[in-house]
Formats: sequence, C-alpha cells, structure tokens
Amino acid sequence: MPITAAADPTRASSDTVEAIRRFNRFYTRRIHILDEAHLKSDLPLATVRVLYELAHRDAMSAADLARELDLDAGYLSRILADLGRRRLVTRQRADDDARVSRIRLTARGRARYAMLDSRASDDIAALLSPLGDTPQRRLVAAMDAIQSILDDTQPDAATTPYLLRTHRPGDLGWMVWRHGVLYTDEYGWDERFEALVARIVSDFVAHFDQAHERCWIAERDGENVGSVMAVKHPERPGVAKLRLLLVEPSARGLGIGRRLVDECIRFSRQSGYHTLTLWTNSVLVSARRIYEAAGFRLVHEAPHNDFGENLVGQTWELAL
Repeated sequence: MPITAAADPTRASSDTVEAIRRFNRFYTRRIHILDEAHLKSDLPLATVRVLYELAHRDAMSAADLARELDLDAGYLSRILADLGRRRLVTRQRADDDARVSRIRLTARGRARYAMLDSRASDDIAALLSPLGDTPQRRLVAAMDAIQSILDDTQPDAATTPYLLRTHRPGDLGWMVWRHGVLYTDEYGWDERFEALVARIVSDFVAHFDQAHERCWIAERDGENVGSVMAVKHPERPGVAKLRLLLVEPSARGLGIGRRLVDECIRFSRQSGYHTLTLWTNSVLVSARRIYEAAGFRLVHEAPHNDFGENLVGQTWELAL
C-alpha cells in the first residue's frame, strides 16, 4: 500500500482558495479598484488611501503610515514626495524628536480629500441603489463576517457576548438546515436525520402550546449559533421533552450549550412539569456531559441504525 502524507487540517483546500480568488477578481472589478486614476481623479488607489489616513489623524510620521498601511517604506516615500509636489501635504519636524517629520494635509490636501471622499460615497450609493433593504443588510452582514474572521485585532471569541431569545420567522428552517449539515459533517449521518428534525419542527409548529412549550435561539454578533426546544411529551402527561440542542462549532466552549439546557430546565419547572426527558446518542459526548452535569440520569439505551451509522440511542431524564 503506498504511503501518502497526512493532510494538513489547517491548509485551505484548492476549491476554497480559488473561490476567494474568484471573489477578489469580481469585487475589484465591480468597485473599479484597478483603475489607474482612482475615483476619476489623477491619483492611484494607494495615494488616495494615504490621504484618507492623513485626513483622519492629526499628524503622522512616515514610519506610522508605513506600519498602518503595510506599505514598503521606499514606495511610501515616493507617494509622499508626489503629494508634496502637488502641495497636498506638508512636513514639519516633531517637537519631541527633530529626527522625525510629522506629515499633515494642507488646506489644498483636505479639499482634495473631501472631493474624493464624496465621490467614493456616491459610487457606493450607486452600487447599492438597485438593491432592496434586505439585500443591503445581507451584504453588510457578509462583509462584517469577512472582516471579523480575517481581522486578528478583533476581540477573542470567548469575550464576545451572546443572547438567548425565543424563535422568530426563519429560525426553525435554520435549525433543520444546520442539524442536517453539522451531523453529516461531524458524524456522517444521512438525510434521514435531517428528515427527523424537520418532523420535530413541523410538529412543534402544528401543536404549539405557548404556555407549555418554548424554542430558544442563541445569537452572537447577529448570527444564530445555537438552539433548543422544550415541548410536551405526546404520551406522558406532566413530562416535557428537551429537543434539538445544537451549538455551532464557532461558538462551542462558551457555555452556550449549558445555558440552553438550563433554560429548558427552568422553563419546564415553571410550567408545572414533573420530569424532563430527552433522547440522544452515545457518540454525542459533549452533549451528554452537559446533561450529566445538569443532573440527568440515563434510563434506557438501545442500538439502532436509523441514520446510516451504527449508533446507541439513549434516553435521559431529570426529575424536576
């Protein structure tokens, strides 16, 4: 048998790399970023970007500018020299260090920047004008997501707050979709599991009892990252069922799963149930740890092959 090198799990797939390059080509063309004269001016993009930084700072040294924009010092020096010839910037020796020059926009430079800034806003407004409110919100949310993922200066995920709320339109469909995707990716379960989740959601809607049933969504940075339900047991009066506990991989380790389970327990007690029960599978180790920590006890288990894998189903219960 030939020996092959183990795949590097941190290395992006060729499809992912190509998808990002394809987007970059589309976006740079769409916003005319490759035009030699940016914003219909006689200045290239890098020069306009320098003007932007200077317009939003009191004064900067060349070293500060190079660091902020990640530009080669020699390239930046040529840009500043050109801006000086155009009388758009001025240099002054720093009061605290004669070796350092502080760079500022001149009045002419501020007027030029204001004109370019107005053009940039007009161009983006024209780009967005054919779109409705919902597509615009989706676009901004997608851009925020890209920045959050790639910006290593963002706060650590563990410090990002989340909230729990009851479900609203679109959440139930999201639950079906994410259960189908995650359990296929992580455990190899087939579409029969997604179908089961769809039936659970359908039954919840068809027989919803607001006083005795509830669905919670965990949300972080405007995105759904978790879910759980408490519903009436169809055959056992006084018994509630905990269903569809899920936490997105990006939000695991933040205590969201435990919080969702705690909400189910609290609500079930307040609603007058005497027992909270749930069905899970032995391979779902993290979820089982949450149930055990909350006081649930294993009352029954049996093997099955309902989702294309050999599994052991388990019933856990908590006396309320």
